Amino acid sequence: MIFSAVRPLLFALDGERAHGLTIDALAAWGSLGAPFGGTVRDPRLATRVAGLDFATPLGLAAGVDKDGHAIDGFFGLGFGSVEIGTLTPLPQPGNPRPRLFRLVEDKAVVNRMGFNNGGIDAALPRAARAKRAGVLGINVGANKDATDRVADYVHGVSRAAAVADYITINISSPNTPGLRDLQHGSALAELLAAADEARRGPGKQPPLFLKVAPDLDLPAIDAIARAAIEHRIDALIVNNTTIERPFGLTSASKDEAGGLSGAPLAPLARTRLADFRKATGGALPLISAGGIGTGAEAYRRILAGASLVQLYSALVYEGPGLPRRLNRELSAVLARDGYANVADAVGKG
Repeated sequence: MIFSAVRPLLFALDGERAHGLTIDALAAWGSLGAPFGGTVRDPRLATRVAGLDFATPLGLAAGVDKDGHAIDGFFGLGFGSVEIGTLTPLPQPGNPRPRLFRLVEDKAVVNRMGFNNGGIDAALPRAARAKRAGVLGINVGANKDATDRVADYVHGVSRAAAVADYITINISSPNTPGLRDLQHGSALAELLAAADEARRGPGKQPPLFLKVAPDLDLPAIDAIARAAIEHRIDALIVNNTTIERPFGLTSASKDEAGGLSGAPLAPLARTRLADFRKATGGALPLISAGGIGTGAEAYRRILAGASLVQLYSALVYEGPGLPRRLNRELSAVLARDGYANVADAVGKG
């Protein structure tokens, strides 16, 4: 009800400005103990992936809270995991504004942010201080002007390992020129080998996830799956935003350059989930993102092979009550179909 009242005010602002105010508000609530309802306690939703215990398979995707200002606030909304970042070794401003566009009629978002963040060294102390009522992921990337991108990822993994519950290697953003080239061939093998070595230093050795783009053909998907298994990646996040524009978009900003997310991405996200499920043969846990805005859609992804799901753009349109609602809906459909827990339903569609 509160979101319904303030939504017109937020939507009257530039998208990035509204996003910043939302992060500020959640950070403030989080500092007060995030009194949104507490940790999700539903045995049917609890699941274990990559050796980590998730209270619910519903997670916050990277890109929402890049610099980790509102970790506790987001956990207070009912997420089982929160992934901050993408964080780069050095701070960088990202691409020129405007760079975030709401496609209201399509319930979608286009962004060309360009890994804008304050750098990993600024974010890690905040992550370490957070109460973290759930699983914390740290998503790492390379600076735009890096001369050695593999070295940037090694730096990110090495620095994040002491704080993160899991680390995501993000090579899927369309907004850093040349970044997606790391998804292919020897470049991918070199990156994954170096990242795996970097997370295996003394002390904590968190699981390593790989985030891939939806704009891949089947040979590339097969190659990524083989490389991920060979180099001991613990899970794949499928997908990031797409550079494609599905037929039927009606919003005025539909042709803005950047990655498209939200409801129109759902069909492609489902297809890529099925492609990676087949390519991995079920040997790797899959995390599905893209166009998830209902418990029914989250359940559909789980039945198709996703062990976890992540949200981003649906929050823009549905507000902070969305995670709790999706948890309730997902628990109800699992019970309806006789599944005692999430894991029992994975890949049963």
